Amino acid sequence: MLSWDEFDKEDAAEPAKGANAGHASEAAMDKLDSAGGAAALEARAVSANDSDAIARAKAALDKLDVAEGLAELEGSAARVAVDEKRMINCRADLNQLVPFKYDWAWQKYLDGCANHWMPQEVNMTTDIALWKDPEGLTDDERRIVLRNLGFFSTADSLVANNLVLAVYRLITNPECRQYILRQAFEEAIHTHAYQYCIESLGMDEGEIFNMYHEIPSVAKKAAWGLKYTRSISDPKFETGTVETDKELLRNLIAYYCVLEGIFFYCGFTQILSMGRRNKMTGVAEQFQYILRDESMHLNFGIDVINQIKIENPHLWDAEMKEEATQMILQGTQLEIEYARDTMPRGVLGMNAAMMEDYLKFIANRRLSQIGLKEEYPGTTNPFPWMSEIMDLKKEKNFFETRVIEYQTGGALSWD
Repeated sequence: MLSWDEFDKEDAAEPAKGANAGHASEAAMDKLDSAGGAAALEARAVSANDSDAIARAKAALDKLDVAEGLAELEGSAARVAVDEKRMINCRADLNQLVPFKYDWAWQKYLDGCANHWMPQEVNMTTDIALWKDPEGLTDDERRIVLRNLGFFSTADSLVANNLVLAVYRLITNPECRQYILRQAFEEAIHTHAYQYCIESLGMDEGEIFNMYHEIPSVAKKAAWGLKYTRSISDPKFETGTVETDKELLRNLIAYYCVLEGIFFYCGFTQILSMGRRNKMTGVAEQFQYILRDESMHLNFGIDVINQIKIENPHLWDAEMKEEATQMILQGTQLEIEYARDTMPRGVLGMNAAMMEDYLKFIANRRLSQIGLKEEYPGTTNPFPWMSEIMDLKKEKNFFETRVIEYQTGGALSWD
């Protein structure tokens, strides 16, 4: 039986020297390794006090092959160098988070954690009273609330499914995966927020959550996004060829540039405009927080797409550029149609024509962000206040219900 008292006495006799002062010497570490290994083996021994089940468990572990599965990753047993890291098709060990290659990905993860919020923090009392008041909102305003809760209540679930079932597995960089995990959690919070709004207002949950099946302008957007998930969500799908790598790139463009980068903007503008008019302020406040999360998601996705292009320039050929342009233009057209459906008449200081200009302005931004030519020359932003709302540091809380630069307890400064 090992005596740790004796072990400690032996170590105490060896003073630290030179550059190793304050740290265990190599000899001392070797001694610890030897003692630790022996202690672990001793713990495996079957004792008289062990039940049959415990004895069988220990015996089964005697046959455990620690190398099993590691052979699937080339070089997985070695420490990872920064230059070995890649966005896709990386063969280095994905479980080694550091050293970072993409510091921006880790910073976005930290920013996301610092901006944590939960739906229940938002007071819905005035929204409930306004929604139940027959004279509280116009028919146009009620239509906007219903349509947007109908789309968004399932849209974030579609994004989360895509992230968890496909993108996370295929992106082969651990710091990016860390952010993707954070994003997936935020998508869950967003779906929770929509459910919280729907439940608080006493809406028909079945009607709202099935709107992406039943309302054409909502269904078209969901169907457009889902077609880019089918192939890569197959567990057998693997990148590594030009075609499969392009398939992943298409998915990233569809979900980051279009679904989160275009499809959300009409609805968010409508709801936030309502909040600026002191209507449905609880719903609008949650949409404000969600929009800021989505803005970070979008920026992360753009960085991932552009990094893949840098590391795999052969993927970004003329055909792929044309396809990406068409995807963004198709998404813009679907969102214009959604705007006309949700807003057939002028309301909340805006109309469908203004929204069309805004969506074309957004489309130009998405195209230029991934290095493509703008397709709507001369368009300007008719809603500059939307840019201010997305700036977490600058925008004041126009709802005046809580501090907008929300931080988790560990990130707060108590100076």
